[in-house]
Amino acid sequence: MAVIDPGSRTTGGADASSGERDFIAATDPRTGERLGLVPDMTPGEVQAAVAEARIAASAWAGVPYRARAEHILRVRDLLLDRLDEAIETICAETGKLGVEALTNELLTACETIEFYARKGEKALRPERVSAGLMGHKKALRVFEPLGVVGVISPWNYPFILTMTPVITALFAGNTVVVKPSEVTPLTGRFIGELFEDAGGHPGIVRVVTGGGATGEALVRSGVDKICFTGSVRTGQRVMAAAADTLTPVLLELGGKDPMIVCADADIERAASGAVWGAFQNSGQTCMSVERVYVVDEVYDAFVDGVVRRTEALRQGMGRGHDIGSMTFPPQLDVVADHLDDAVRRGARILTGGKRVPGRPGLWFEPTVVVDVDHRMKLLSEETFGPVLPIMAVADEEEALRLANDSDYGLNSSVWTRDLSRGRALATRVHAGNVCVNDVIVSYGVPGLPFGGTKTSGIGRVHGLDGLREFSQSKSILVDRFGLAREAWWYPVPGPLEGLAARTMQLRYRRGLANKARGIVRPRRRTR
Repeated sequence: MAVIDPGSRTTGGADASSGERDFIAATDPRTGERLGLVPDMTPGEVQAAVAEARIAASAWAGVPYRARAEHILRVRDLLLDRLDEAIETICAETGKLGVEALTNELLTACETIEFYARKGEKALRPERVSAGLMGHKKALRVFEPLGVVGVISPWNYPFILTMTPVITALFAGNTVVVKPSEVTPLTGRFIGELFEDAGGHPGIVRVVTGGGATGEALVRSGVDKICFTGSVRTGQRVMAAAADTLTPVLLELGGKDPMIVCADADIERAASGAVWGAFQNSGQTCMSVERVYVVDEVYDAFVDGVVRRTEALRQGMGRGHDIGSMTFPPQLDVVADHLDDAVRRGARILTGGKRVPGRPGLWFEPTVVVDVDHRMKLLSEETFGPVLPIMAVADEEEALRLANDSDYGLNSSVWTRDLSRGRALATRVHAGNVCVNDVIVSYGVPGLPFGGTKTSGIGRVHGLDGLREFSQSKSILVDRFGLAREAWWYPVPGPLEGLAARTMQLRYRRGLANKARGIVRPRRRTR
């Protein structure tokens, strides 16, 4: 595990006159044990890292796509060689289980690299575009690297939510400066070490550690794009700071993701999906199931199934358990506040509802709540913890209306045995991602673009759309025949106006003119 000993480093930065430097402690949320220290880097150090990445960007942009892919595949090989270290680092900083780190973070990162290595090149090939009236021209759309991308990543999935934008930006020909969360800085440094140790292309990934001031310095550093993953409130601050320099932003923000359970749903599968979707990573997932709307006639059976499965969950450290601890101390306060507010307004807690007694660290019981409504924070604000509120509705239409009654629009799910109905409902949910008869897993399909609507974000990662998010689209128009002059150049030819008018009539007017050109439009039916 990457740990910095301040005694082994040259001091300076935070207070250069005194020769002292500020450090940030990384802590194991399961035990409260200190894991190590990382420097709280200054704006000057951030600027230096960006300058190094800028130098590397020129060379990296000139590397052919397949050679870039080969280098990133070499980084993946190195990750696989250090898999145990990666799992240990992630689990120690987040409190999640090894199986969660392995399947939800490391496997997804490897699969994303595989997708872009195999499929990404075609997304960045020049595209021939119709030149319209200018048939004597060749119109092209080309994609070029932006330059240097700044990535500010969160603490809940510190590996995959860092690696996804990093590798996508690299595949697109950019270099990257990463600012990992101050809660999980060691995972960020581990990622930086992978790229450094892979050799061959130094400086394409730089890691700067620190708190909010370090992140703001990166936003204001002159990078060519900022990719931020985190809360809506912080995302708004990032966007405001980026506006000063008109730096483009890609924002993956919070969610309050709904689950709609229809009357014909497979209730056993839906209950199992709800429990996993709500409690994996202790509910600290932007795509977690945070509110469930169940049609009345299957409500009791669904609730019974959820409670039974929740009470059977094994919470603890290491193998043989289902969920681990929470990660960030203030998040426990949010969970407790939302539950208190709900209970005051008439909600009932069927199981869980409190911190795990007698255990140090950040442990909160998986909690199921009923008799909830939209007056409660539990159904309107992001809870981001192991809490599952369930609400009865009259029918699918009421469920859909309530699901869309939110400022968020990240992820969602629809449960029904009728797949045609499921797809139809999915098109009406106001969210960037919808699963039918499953939850969360859309992020694990790297060919699908991922991102939110409304306050849940701007832009997309994953898929060919994600690759183009980190590219500059450029239009190129090439003269094909080398004529002596264009018809509209000076001096203006006398017949040009009449010719232009006739051309417009022949090209655009409907009716007889189109019949003359062989275009037949369907007749309107009359009653």
